[in-house]
Amino acid sequence: MEYTKLGNTGMDISKICLGCMGFGDVTASGWHVDEEESRSVIKRALDLGINFFDTANIYAGGRSEEILGRALNDFANRDEMVVATKVFFNKLGDKISGVGLSRKAIMAEADKSLKRLGMDYIDLYIIHRWDMNTPIEETLSALHDLVKAGKVRYLGASAMYAFQFQKALYTADKHGYSKFVSMQNHYNLIYREDERDMLPLCLEEKIASTPYSPLASGRLSRPRTESTKRSEVDGMAKLKYDSTIESDDVVISRVIEIAEK
Repeated sequence: MEYTKLGNTGMDISKICLGCMGFGDVTASGWHVDEEESRSVIKRALDLGINFFDTANIYAGGRSEEILGRALNDFANRDEMVVATKVFFNKLGDKISGVGLSRKAIMAEADKSLKRLGMDYIDLYIIHRWDMNTPIEETLSALHDLVKAGKVRYLGASAMYAFQFQKALYTADKHGYSKFVSMQNHYNLIYREDERDMLPLCLEEKIASTPYSPLASGRLSRPRTESTKRSEVDGMAKLKYDSTIESDDVVISRVIEIAEK
């Protein structure tokens, strides 16, 4: 395994991060894997040298955090692990509480994530979306307080426009708040929009890029004629990729050609 620093920080991470969105209960979605199988995947990742794990408060209604936390606490040295989780969405079933990036929501959801993970701190706390209804100053102030309290080590962002991210970076500088050190946007070989503005911004500001869906929900890992349970039932993946199947096929075919060589 190769390791690198997370952006402009001193924290060492494996260049491959294990995304944990698929850990949960298969009965809830039709494609998640249960705890026993999830633990075997996590153990295999650890054996291969992966120390970077990414989950979220919303994944499988919180089950992903619980499964990941138990596995890492059983299999690994916590101080050598880098655990990322996210805040913005609420747990399924909660109609109001925990939604968005208000101070109230952030403080409550951070404590809930820590409890589910069974950990004292979160290495990388990521805002899952941009909150149009909360001033960015309020969000950054709350996140900064979590860092100062020792509950969070570093801050990350996800799924926003470059101008919004630039506004957040400027506001943090202006007020002396903890800055975002990573950006997790949608980016892969068949969705390359971030090459216009976001990636150049991250390069200029020494922000780590930790893209989500690097395999396009599996579409870049097998021919389109082959299906999986997830490709059959995951509505979000269909929403993201089904409308561009024909143009994507050109890229996927080229990936297969190179892989075979």
